[in-house]
Amino acid sequence: SKRAGDVVLSGTTAVQGSGKMVVIAVGIHSVAGRIQARVYDSSDHQDDTLGETEEESPLFVKLDLIAKQIGLIGTFCAVVAFAASCIIGLAIEGEDVDNLIDYLIVAITVLAVAVPEGLPLAVTLALAFSSNKMMKEQNLVKHLDACETMGCATTICTDKTGTLTANQMTARALYMAMKNYLCDDPSIHLADFIKTMDGGASPEVMDILTTLLSVDTMDETFLSLGEGGSNNNKGEGHPIPQITGSSGNPTEVALLTLVHQSGQNYEEIRNTTRGRSNVGELAKHLGEGKQFQFSSARKMMSWAVPLKGGGYRLYTKGAAEVILGRCVQQMDSTGSSVEMEEQQLETLNGIAESYARRGMRTLGLAYRDLPEGVDFEQVSPTIKNTDGTEAFEAETELVFVGVVGIEDPLRKEVPFAIEQCYEAGIDVRLVTGDSPNTAVSIAYQAGILRGHHFTAPDDEKVATNLKENVLMEGKAFRSKVYKVDANGQKEFDQAVFDNIWPHLRVLARSSPDDKLTLAHGLNQSTLFTDKERCQELLTEHNIAIFPDRQVVAMTGDGTNDAPALKRADIGFAMGVAGTQIAKDAADIILLDDNFASIVTAAKWGRNVYCSIQKFLQFQLTVNIAAVVTALTGAFAYQKSPLAAIQLLWVNLLMDSLASLALASEPPVDALLKKPPVNRTEGMITKRMWANMLGQAAYQIVAVMTLLFKGPDIFGFEAGHIVEDELDENSVHYTLIFNAFVWMQLFNEVNCRNLKGEFNVFAGIEKNPIFMSILVATSVLQVLIVEFGSIAFHVAEDGLSGKYWAISLALGAGSLPVQQCINLLYRIGQKVKFARNENKRKKNASLTTRQTSS
Repeated sequence: SKRAGDVVLSGTTAVQGSGKMVVIAVGIHSVAGRIQARVYDSSDHQDDTLGETEEESPLFVKLDLIAKQIGLIGTFCAVVAFAASCIIGLAIEGEDVDNLIDYLIVAITVLAVAVPEGLPLAVTLALAFSSNKMMKEQNLVKHLDACETMGCATTICTDKTGTLTANQMTARALYMAMKNYLCDDPSIHLADFIKTMDGGASPEVMDILTTLLSVDTMDETFLSLGEGGSNNNKGEGHPIPQITGSSGNPTEVALLTLVHQSGQNYEEIRNTTRGRSNVGELAKHLGEGKQFQFSSARKMMSWAVPLKGGGYRLYTKGAAEVILGRCVQQMDSTGSSVEMEEQQLETLNGIAESYARRGMRTLGLAYRDLPEGVDFEQVSPTIKNTDGTEAFEAETELVFVGVVGIEDPLRKEVPFAIEQCYEAGIDVRLVTGDSPNTAVSIAYQAGILRGHHFTAPDDEKVATNLKENVLMEGKAFRSKVYKVDANGQKEFDQAVFDNIWPHLRVLARSSPDDKLTLAHGLNQSTLFTDKERCQELLTEHNIAIFPDRQVVAMTGDGTNDAPALKRADIGFAMGVAGTQIAKDAADIILLDDNFASIVTAAKWGRNVYCSIQKFLQFQLTVNIAAVVTALTGAFAYQKSPLAAIQLLWVNLLMDSLASLALASEPPVDALLKKPPVNRTEGMITKRMWANMLGQAAYQIVAVMTLLFKGPDIFGFEAGHIVEDELDENSVHYTLIFNAFVWMQLFNEVNCRNLKGEFNVFAGIEKNPIFMSILVATSVLQVLIVEFGSIAFHVAEDGLSGKYWAISLALGAGSLPVQQCINLLYRIGQKVKFARNENKRKKNASLTTRQTSS
């Protein structure tokens, strides 16, 4: 019936009748117009209730800070190098003013090495590589920075249909012949469960069931089968053809699938049933049957077919409560009909209600044998249809066959994917338009809801058994989180929202606007700053609040979902079922509409973050060693032992090639065993500082030893003397350059790990790009040293085998040095832990003394 405020949206189809309408909004003011304005950032768009803010991704915020800090340090070092060279060279040693150019080159070289100009390249390579790999795993990335942002996700708000479920109605429960076949394992077909439970149903019972379902369904509903699909499925040793597709009513598809998986051919049953078949010789007898089409008034559908011995058998299916209300007998385990007592009817109604509470759609199945010459049009004077009209007499006094429960089943991979999310510190919330019981059933099967979310964990898992605010309906949610101001305008109440969202796991009967509210509220919440409240939630409700602002991922497929996808930190649109506007608003498109692909995106996102950390660890180690070496040369000889061209090669090595090598590291499952990275947490961890400073210290000691003691140890002329007096490239500086580069190449292997892993080569064979780049740069280094001569400022005849052995030995020394760093760091952590434990015990002892006194 029409109510005040009802509107017709553009694109609505008028099915029947006629009417008039008043156009009240067009263009940007219409519902579709407002949605498009939000998605495409129209200047006409205004949101009165939710302030939308555009922010950079957490990664780029951190990288900008690191780049500024390193740039300032590099500039300072360059100024110091230039000033030191000028003071010592010109003022103290009285060198010619023409050397200012050399001093300036050294300073510029220091700046070039110190400033991480390769950082943007490394980030772009890591994001591009990851997005390309994610494409192969059903994630089409539209915005590169969404890769890394997904790695920081703390909450995923997901749809149900097609994302958690298979979007394919399936029979999951059947009460038949006084047995309750309730299949909880989504990996097992109901038909297989029926065969194995208590010896299975008798052939007579299965024959009545499959015939009823085959006959009493519409011709427009059919299954597409694979090779051999037209063959009879009966008989041992004949595999059941695979279902490749379906068409028609989804509920009837589920029933015909049950017939097919039972080993029967529904088409053959139809085509061999007189009064139902419309093919072959029996087609001329089609008129002998009688079809009672489904109507919303009757809530049932029936088909009567003639029996061989005379009379008719009417097969019927419909709403469980309607069918049960008309049954006077029921089928027993042998397929015979027996009288139904009042207590048995109550039991059957209870079974149907239990299926409904589990979120299933229930259908009653029944039949009746009718005599020859029956009047199918005769109506009953006592039994009424649901709309009050008189029921057909033929559809009364039925024999109950069964109640079937049908649901859209969970995808097999979803429970494991959600378990991975919880292990990774990512909360999952279900946002669906379904009823509360349906939402709870799916959420519990998926693992979103756990035992501790229910007031009575051992009781039935239904909506009424959930704790407060764990489940909310959209209407109640909106009434709580929005308040009306003095002007009658709705205003979002963040404080009320912050009281709800830590508990909220399921939002049922929700609207697309609820998704937008949820994304906005989670994104803007500062609940984590209230330490007392967070501790209360942890101790009383076992709810851990992430110690930073929430990073929200949202899924959606409809046009109305687009604003929420746009508002969330990461929007996931469905590639199969999604509308174009939803895809335009999203950051990532799920090509298979599968929740498990979101977990894959989270893993790759975290891998991007780790790849950039690895690159930073490598680059900053080189920066520290190269800058210290260049500064030392500037102070000692007013020139760097590493020539400008050599440092540029090192710069190329650590920027372009190393960024590609380390960005191509594949993700590991261990990435999903730790919580998301805080937005405010620095990219360079204490462990990374230990690795960088330890390796840089080793490299500096090695280079300084070669620089100041090399001529005495190996007997060659000092490099600064050869180059200043003889104007030749020295073996001394060539050895330093070669050893320095090989230390970087070996340390590149160390930098594949961030946590001090013992085996630094673990998994290296799975990354052919890294191995190829390592081999290529090694070959190039050999060619440069042996044949670079003037171009690369190396000794004309290269290095002898002795000096090559020294260079490689110093380079390989990075590997045992890393193990020493790991050992020292672990010892330091244990000492720190022991000291803190002693302090804690001491404080506890003092507290006890004060209390007792």
